[in-house]
Amino acid sequence: MTYYTPLIILVWLSLAILCVLAKENDRLSKEKKHILYFTYTIVAAAALSEWLGVQLNGNTAVSSLWLRIVKLFDYILTPLAGGAIILQFQTKSIWRKAIFTVLIVNTVFQTVSFFTGWMISINAENRYSHGNGYNVYIVFYLVITFLVILDFAVYGRKFRKQNRFSLFSIMFFAIAGILIQEIMGGEVRTAYVSITICLSLLFIHNSEYAQLASDDRLHEQTMRISIDPLTGILSRYAYNAEIQELNSLPSLPRDLVVFSIDVNGLKTVNDSLGHIAGDELICGASDCISSVFTRFGKCFRTGGDEFIVFARIEKEKINELTCLIAEKAEAWHGKEVTSLSLAVGNAVADEHPDVSLEKLITAADQEMYKAKNDYYMNEGINRRRS
Repeated sequence: MTYYTPLIILVWLSLAILCVLAKENDRLSKEKKHILYFTYTIVAAAALSEWLGVQLNGNTAVSSLWLRIVKLFDYILTPLAGGAIILQFQTKSIWRKAIFTVLIVNTVFQTVSFFTGWMISINAENRYSHGNGYNVYIVFYLVITFLVILDFAVYGRKFRKQNRFSLFSIMFFAIAGILIQEIMGGEVRTAYVSITICLSLLFIHNSEYAQLASDDRLHEQTMRISIDPLTGILSRYAYNAEIQELNSLPSLPRDLVVFSIDVNGLKTVNDSLGHIAGDELICGASDCISSVFTRFGKCFRTGGDEFIVFARIEKEKINELTCLIAEKAEAWHGKEVTSLSLAVGNAVADEHPDVSLEKLITAADQEMYKAKNDYYMNEGINRRRS
């Protein structure tokens, strides 16, 4: 078996590299790193015990006691390697507890067998053969394998469906390597090669999953801050992001129209009916705005009762939409507030060539303030008090 020693050396080097990768991975907690170190160490020790068993088998220059000791560790550590792999999953399933129970029972059984000769017998040429108790070990081995598969299934539930197939493929790859060795026997030694490749693939899989989970959390956080919690339309954060995106263009789209919209009389409502009524008025304004403009662009709540819309429409539709939102506001009725009035201003990019988006927004604000002043003058309201 001249090939086996360099193969095991590559297995040990691979496990050492996995330890380095775990150490360098800042996304892993200290506890997770220690679990990985322990797993790789157990697998390396199990591979070493199997390799020593191969080297000592038939070597008459070495006492049979050493061969017996090495095989004891081989029969203890090989099942333990499977148990160590599932430590990475950090699940709390009943199968996990069952695995460790079987591992403890197997360890006790192997220790007793060391003194009774149940597992192996050694002839005068210092070659071992399986004893009557080896079938019990095979049962332990198969039970542990079955329980590891079940724990794999429990662990797989935390992944998206599209990530589970690769996880189970990794598991069956490791099992295939073990079965090939057990079925073909003799000089075929594929178990620890497949287990080491399995551990490498698991590390890649877990790293990829961690990145996907991180991306999902970031996306969820971005969505949360992009939505205004009171009204449900886009927030100030989303508004600033949209400004950056539009400013990154070589020039503003010629059909871009900025609408600046404000609620008339909000202070009077807050002072007379309370802020709950004021919030209802703001939400009513948001509903009217989004019902009219969502088809044409994006609606943002940029402040207390201040709204901005970036729409892509023909100039001919501006007056139509302005009248439509006025009709929506006039038809609106709330529980606390019975009426809603909106001041609307707009600015068209095509009519303000070569200006920045900020200046276009300012132009729309100025038009909105003119509409607001007209409202207060027509209603005979002192704006400073309202």
